[in-house]
Amino acid sequence: MNIDSMDEKSSLATSSKVLAVVAEQKQKFNQSKWIKLNVGGKVFQTTIWTLLSKEPDSMLARMFSQDGAMMPSDQDESGAYLIDRSAHYFEPIINYLRHGQLIVDPNISLEGVLEEAKFYGLESLVSQLEAQIMQNNQSLDNQPLTRRDVIKALIQTSHITEIRFQGVNLAGADLRKLDFRNINFKYACMQRCNLSHANLTYCCLERTDLAYANLECAQLISVKGLCANMEGANLRGCNFEDPSGLRTNLEGVNLKGACLESSNMAAVNLRVANLKNANMKNCNLRSAVLAGADLERCNLSGSDLQEANLRGANLKDAELTLMVTPLHMAQAIR
Repeated sequence: MNIDSMDEKSSLATSSKVLAVVAEQKQKFNQSKWIKLNVGGKVFQTTIWTLLSKEPDSMLARMFSQDGAMMPSDQDESGAYLIDRSAHYFEPIINYLRHGQLIVDPNISLEGVLEEAKFYGLESLVSQLEAQIMQNNQSLDNQPLTRRDVIKALIQTSHITEIRFQGVNLAGADLRKLDFRNINFKYACMQRCNLSHANLTYCCLERTDLAYANLECAQLISVKGLCANMEGANLRGCNFEDPSGLRTNLEGVNLKGACLESSNMAAVNLRVANLKNANMKNCNLRSAVLAGADLERCNLSGSDLQEANLRGANLKDAELTLMVTPLHMAQAIR
């Protein structure tokens, strides 16, 4: 091999290296270049590197990649590339491409951003948005209904159609003075609801959770409250007596610590109910069934227990002063 041939090969190798360095520098320069995107009439400024680095296979990346995989769109008079999509939903997308974090303002629909992310082919963003939307929907499903939701259901349902709130979460709802006659609340969560002055006549409250609810002066005529939880509830001044003679059924109900003062509970079935520490002062309990009920430390002073069935009831430390009618042995108190 002669000297001239070796020099020629060395020169070619050096030229190739120089060209490679120049191409690399040129690519770096192009990727750092600022461009303008006109999305739905709003102009966004960003770098080619922002569009390429996070999602190299996306539509935006292919529009400005060196391999020319996709031709850029037309440009407006200012040189901005025109994209006929929503600017409202594009802003969270461009910010995601800038810093990799999904941040969406509360006034922007995640579903709208998701549709745009699918259009631009941003797969990693699509998966994040779908997961976030699913989580949000689950949170909404667990949220209790509000007074407005309940009133809407009442208005939209015919009076001849049965309304069922069975198993529904109504915890903490303001439901005072509403008419709930004949409605099914079985298994519903109504903890700390405000049902004062509400009409619950003929309602099904079986196994309903009404712990610490306010039912002051409510109409509870002939309700079916088998095994309902009313612990700590306020039932002061409620009316349970049905003029037609039907009994209100509260068998097995938990009224521990509840206030029933001055309530009309004539003929109510409270068999095996838990009434520990309950305030039943001045109640009308004529012909009520309290057989097997736990009335330990219950305040029954001033109440009318005429013909009430107290067989097997626990009256340990119960307050029985100032009774309207005296108890007698036929009622079989232990």
